[in-house]
Amino acid sequence: MTLTGAAALLILILTYAGVAIGRIPGLRLDRAGIALLGGAAMIAVGALSMEDAYRAINFDTITLLLGMMIVVAHLKVSGAFRGLGAVAIEQAHAPFMLLVMVTLLTGVLSAFLVNDAICLVMAPIVVHVTRVIKRNPIPYLIATATASNCGSVATITGNPQNMVIGALSGISYPAFSAALAPVALFGLVAVIVIIRIVYRAEFARTAQLTPEVSRGRMHKGQVLKAVVVCIGLAIAFFAGVPVAKAALIGGAILLLTRAIKPERIYREIDGPLLFMFAGLFVVVAGAEKTLLTPDMIASAKNLGLDDVWRLSGFTAVLSNIMSNVPAVLALRPFIPGLENPERAWLVVAMSSTLAGNFTLLGSVANLIVAEQARTAGTQLSFGAFFKVGLPLTLITLVVGTAWLAFGF
Repeated sequence: MTLTGAAALLILILTYAGVAIGRIPGLRLDRAGIALLGGAAMIAVGALSMEDAYRAINFDTITLLLGMMIVVAHLKVSGAFRGLGAVAIEQAHAPFMLLVMVTLLTGVLSAFLVNDAICLVMAPIVVHVTRVIKRNPIPYLIATATASNCGSVATITGNPQNMVIGALSGISYPAFSAALAPVALFGLVAVIVIIRIVYRAEFARTAQLTPEVSRGRMHKGQVLKAVVVCIGLAIAFFAGVPVAKAALIGGAILLLTRAIKPERIYREIDGPLLFMFAGLFVVVAGAEKTLLTPDMIASAKNLGLDDVWRLSGFTAVLSNIMSNVPAVLALRPFIPGLENPERAWLVVAMSSTLAGNFTLLGSVANLIVAEQARTAGTQLSFGAFFKVGLPLTLITLVVGTAWLAFGF
């Protein structure tokens, strides 16, 4: 191994370890800073030139994520999310129906919009409603987190790792959804059933509920415009328009407004996530160029990753070790050499997302729900989540893998 190769390997290990842990002891670097530092280090040691680094960044992924962030921000700031949540939840007049409403609303919204953002909106609503009607908020909060993960499996725009896979694989939006929407639907049903069993005491107490959700201030004209743009985006996605192009145009249209200051939209955009993506793309490209020979890439066959079950399990474990987006990028060099790359990418998308339900630390969506609950005075513990997360992850992974193994 050359000196540059050794340096690239060290950078790769340190970057992925830092991203997995979330920080570097003694420094105030977050995941985005760690990824950017890793990318800069790859350039500094000569693993990549600046031109190579620019080419390494998949701007389709960055553009798609940015466009969807603007759309979601507009829906949030205009009051559309809170209004929709109020209408849905206020129809739930029994504890079990409230669970169903929370699960389906979160899951369906997460299927088309970025799931992390949906959790930011739904978690405070759930805490408020359960407090008003004097119910235990924990099962409904767990439903919010797990349903957002399960629902986001369905489409390329459901979560960041799916966006990466959509850009890298070239799988069309309709084909992706046709393959994974049934898995997402099964996951939402599993969320309801498992939470109903695990927290049976909560649902054994029959009660007539009258939940009320404050709708807050709504910009009705902006809500209407956002709904029209979202419908247009859905049509464009399924019609085969490049998703990054459609999302960027849709987001730009929503910035044309006299009612909402653009600063309010910009504050909702997760800039650090975009930086982390850019940094990780460069780090992986540097490692790929200096470390991965054709023989090493071909050796993936020796790992048995052509087998759907093995690839699914490997992805799930890797996602829980280093988080789902880094895991997807780490697998990127190996997937094209497999016997059925399209199916392999679908397996990686399914498994990396559903694996996020395993523990409270398994996905950003889970952490968002826990943090929003903590801010509102409710503690969502690791153990409480794990009682649902363990069986849910195992069941959905088995069913999802079987579906892709035998159905496609």
